[in-house]
Amino acid sequence: MSRTGEESGQLNYCFEKQQKYKRYFQRLYRQRYLFLMVLPFLVWVIVFKYIPIWGWTMAFQDYKPHFSFLEQTWVGFKYFIELFHDRQFYLVLRNTLVMSLLSLLCGYTFPIIFAIFINEIRHKFFQKTIQTISYLPHFVSWVVVAGIFTKLLAIGGPINQLLLELGLLKEPVLFMAKGEYFWGIVTVADLWKELGWNSIIFLAAIVSIDENLYEAAQMDGANRFRQIWHVTLPGIRMVVFIMLIMSIGNLINIGFERQFLLQNNLVKDYSEVLDLYALTYGIRVARYAYGTAVGIFKSVVSIILLLVANTVVKRFNDGTAVL
Repeated sequence: MSRTGEESGQLNYCFEKQQKYKRYFQRLYRQRYLFLMVLPFLVWVIVFKYIPIWGWTMAFQDYKPHFSFLEQTWVGFKYFIELFHDRQFYLVLRNTLVMSLLSLLCGYTFPIIFAIFINEIRHKFFQKTIQTISYLPHFVSWVVVAGIFTKLLAIGGPINQLLLELGLLKEPVLFMAKGEYFWGIVTVADLWKELGWNSIIFLAAIVSIDENLYEAAQMDGANRFRQIWHVTLPGIRMVVFIMLIMSIGNLINIGFERQFLLQNNLVKDYSEVLDLYALTYGIRVARYAYGTAVGIFKSVVSIILLLVANTVVKRFNDGTAVL
């Protein structure tokens, strides 16, 4: 009798499992068009993101372009050891981290404030006008932006003229020739260019907040600042966390366009970042293995930062991981 019951239980288990798989495949079939829409992006990711990872093998070889893969000489961690013994590398790493932190501090917090400011404007035409104007610099090339800031900060430029008129300076300052100003100049230029664009996702999150929450807060006597603090900010908390994790994950990947276009030989010790360092020593000098080692270092650091950021955010999000 017990054996019959055991067999019956196994049959029920197999039947339930079969039904579970059936429902799963039925759900996949219903969503087939969504998968077809995702397919081109998936192919793009594989082709341009995963297949190039094969090139990481160059970092462990004494790579010679005219040799095939099997003819390359394997050198292990030689170039990583060389990388960490190069004093210039630590100078470049300092510049990268400082400019990344400044960019994170300003380029992450100011868009949130700007999105709240846009949302609080009640005149629709004025609101749309400010939005449009703030978005436009995003579409301006960094070549143009670098030219604008170079002209603004020149000896005879409007910034120097204004400071002289206000009596804040006794003589013009060549801002672009002083290394200690370079980090701030890059941060301000990036903030001006991307402020409006980076605020879009936060503004979209704010718009999606239920209006009944604001009405309830008003009935409780909350003014506009209280509503922002107790309704708006909690309402976009998840979006803020996600964007924070993504920003921290890309902390060390700041690119090189801004630094390359705004730098000069007088500020090179403050302007060179990891991407420029890899470009100089990896391509211009034809040390492809060394440049690849720099790229691997960046990727490993980014992964570590992403995991740390997700763990920290989890502690502030009731134990729930965002990513």
